[in-house]
Amino acid sequence: MLSAIDLHTHAVPASFPRSVRPGLRGWPSMEPAHDCHRHVLIDGKNYRTVSDRCWDAAKRMADMETMGIGIQAISPMPELLSYWMEIDAADDLIRYINDQTAELVAASGGRMVGLGAIPLQDSDRALAELHRIRHSLGFAGVEIGSNVNGVPIGSRDFDDFFAEAQALDAAIFVHALRPTGMDRLVGPKPLQQVLAYPTDVGLAAASVICSNLMLRFPRLRIAFSHGGGTLASLLPRLDEGYRKFPALQEAILESPRLQARRLYYDTLVYDEPTLVHLVSLFGDTQLMVGTDYPFGFHEREPVARVQCAIEDFKAQQRLLYHNAREFLGLAALS
Repeated sequence: MLSAIDLHTHAVPASFPRSVRPGLRGWPSMEPAHDCHRHVLIDGKNYRTVSDRCWDAAKRMADMETMGIGIQAISPMPELLSYWMEIDAADDLIRYINDQTAELVAASGGRMVGLGAIPLQDSDRALAELHRIRHSLGFAGVEIGSNVNGVPIGSRDFDDFFAEAQALDAAIFVHALRPTGMDRLVGPKPLQQVLAYPTDVGLAAASVICSNLMLRFPRLRIAFSHGGGTLASLLPRLDEGYRKFPALQEAILESPRLQARRLYYDTLVYDEPTLVHLVSLFGDTQLMVGTDYPFGFHEREPVARVQCAIEDFKAQQRLLYHNAREFLGLAALS
C-alpha cells in the first residue's frame, strides 16, 4: 500500500535571529522549556510551547513511519506569517523562515516538500518572495492566512498574487489566522483553535467562491485547512440563496456548489461521518490528508481515519496519496 502524503504539517525554526530594529512589535524569539520543548515568545509573551519535532528532520521522519506518512508538506506555524508587521521586518523574518524550512526539506532526503510564507501585506515583496521560493528554494507553493489583516482572501486586492501563483504553477494552502469572532467565544484560549479557526477558514473559502476567484484563475490549485472549516455547512444555504436572490445570481457567475468542487480540502475533521460528508459534497478528487503535525492538537492516525470512513479502495488512494501528488505538483516530477 502506498504511504500517505500529509498536506498539513508545520515547522518552527529552532531559533530566531535578533531583530535589527530594537523594540519592533511582533518579532518572535525562543526560550528553553521542559525536555525537548521551547517557548515561542512574541512581544515577551509565550505564544506557544513547541517540541523539537518542529525543526528536527530525523524525529519527524520517525513519527512519519508510525503514522503511515510517506511525504510531509511543511508550512510555517501560521502566526509567523507576520502580515501585521512593518514590511521590511516582515520580509526579513519570512526570508529567514523560508530558508530554515528549505534546510529541513533538504535534510529529509525527499520525504518533505516546502510550502513557504510570503508577506502578503505588500504585493511587490510578496511576489518577489514567491518567485524566490519557487525558483531558488524549489518549494511546491505557499501557505497563506485565511485573511490578511482582516481582508478576506477573495478580495481583488490579492489578484496580483493569485495571477502570479497561477503563472508559476504554485500550490496555495490556506490556514486559519487571527480569526474573526473571538469576542463571541466564552471559555479559555484553546477555543481559538477549536472553534474560531474552522469558522474563519469557512468564510475564507466562501469569499473565494463569491468573488469567482477560480473562474478568473481557473488553473489555480488552492486548498483549505480543517476540511474547509464551516464551508460544508454554509454551502447548501449559499447555493439556495444563489438560486433565490437575483443579486447573488448577478454577482456569483457559477453555482457555489460547483465552484466549491474546484477547490481542495484537507481531511482534518477528527470524525469519520464528517469526512464521508465532505467526500459526498466536494468529491473524492478534492480531499487530501492533513494532520496539523507536530502540534499537540493533531490527527495521530490519519490513514486509519480515511480507511474507516471510505470503503472504496481507489477513493482511499486518492485521498491518501494521489490527490496530494497532483495538488503539490509531485506527479509532474515522477
